[in-house]
Amino acid sequence: MSNQFPIEPWVIMALVAVELAMLLLLIAAWWRIFEKAGEPGWAAIVPIYNGLVALKIAGKTMWWILLLLIPVVGIVFGFIVIVSIAKRFGKGVGFALGMIFLFPIFYPLLAWGEAQYNPRAA
Repeated sequence: MSNQFPIEPWVIMALVAVELAMLLLLIAAWWRIFEKAGEPGWAAIVPIYNGLVALKIAGKTMWWILLLLIPVVGIVFGFIVIVSIAKRFGKGVGFALGMIFLFPIFYPLLAWGEAQYNPRAA
């Protein structure tokens, strides 16, 4: 019996395993970030509500969730929220860019690093 896919099944299974491991890492990182900000960690795994909590951590108003749901506009405002979250943890725009483009590295750094949440930071 010939394989109808050009990729071996074990390669697909390995990629799925790596993706699941990354997903679990990011869920754990978000959970810890929420806890560091004084929010319940379980909120990180509840759809929509996690966006509202992230907006609260970033210091943005709750109606921004509507902006995040608009295609293209949501991407821009999502970047703004990530920059705001980084600033609230005492990090700069460079760290926020790391959170955007190298998220498997920078989210755990924020979660388990020395950064402290400051709700009054700009």
